[in-house]
Amino acid sequence: MKILKADGTLEEFKERKLITSLKRAGAKPHEIDNIVRDIERSLEEGMRTQLIYQKAFEMLRESNDPVAAKYSLRRAVFSLGPTGFPFEDYLGKIFEAEGYKTKRRLVLRGKCATHEIDLAAYSPSDSFVAEAKFHSHPGVKSDLQVALYSYARFLDLSAARICSEDVCGIISLYVITNTKFTSAATKYAACAGIKLLSWDYPKENSLHARIERHGLYPVTALTKLTARHKQELLQKGVILASELVGKPQILHSIGIQGSKIDAVLHEVGMLCASK
Repeated sequence: MKILKADGTLEEFKERKLITSLKRAGAKPHEIDNIVRDIERSLEEGMRTQLIYQKAFEMLRESNDPVAAKYSLRRAVFSLGPTGFPFEDYLGKIFEAEGYKTKRRLVLRGKCATHEIDLAAYSPSDSFVAEAKFHSHPGVKSDLQVALYSYARFLDLSAARICSEDVCGIISLYVITNTKFTSAATKYAACAGIKLLSWDYPKENSLHARIERHGLYPVTALTKLTARHKQELLQKGVILASELVGKPQILHSIGIQGSKIDAVLHEVGMLCASK
């Protein structure tokens, strides 16, 4: 049975792939069995992967544990829009969890031009600038052109500094996306020495792996919040679910009342504890 991926290509439905994603989210064996059986019964040739995801997600939502939120993690990152600013702030929090100090939307003067840098980070052993390419849909890839112009900016900034400390000379360049890179972009980056970070690349230290390693779940993963409430939290600068722990007043400020606040905070607590 062929299914239609977000990028428009067809691939064979693989039960193992679905099982792996459900296990990774923490689904119980009986939940996995029920979901797989239900989806296999409803499979049709050319069925969209989005429909398969939605069906599994709705079944997981019936549970009171944080599995549905973790299963929806990739879609939650897509919801860090419509501008790319929340995504840049989210990346900053990930690198801060790895020991870096970060700056976002930094303006630096290069040899030939002035550049607005999405993310800059430094630690005692490393410092880098990063181009963040946020996409709202999974089928969009960052291509060779992105790698080329990012590298050109990096070269122009070779003498620039991202702070006044001794460790702030720019050592390396990251290009980061919440989707994927084309093969041409990957090959060029390997040749030019650009560090790439995408949802599933590099395999052992991908964006997905880093999020789960540090337990940095965005508020957009919370299933008890409406899309409007999630956007209002992002506008207030609340990016991580953990930022709501013990702060019902934040939820109250966006119009959530009474038992609904308790339900959201309960989900937050379980999600944060699940790390």
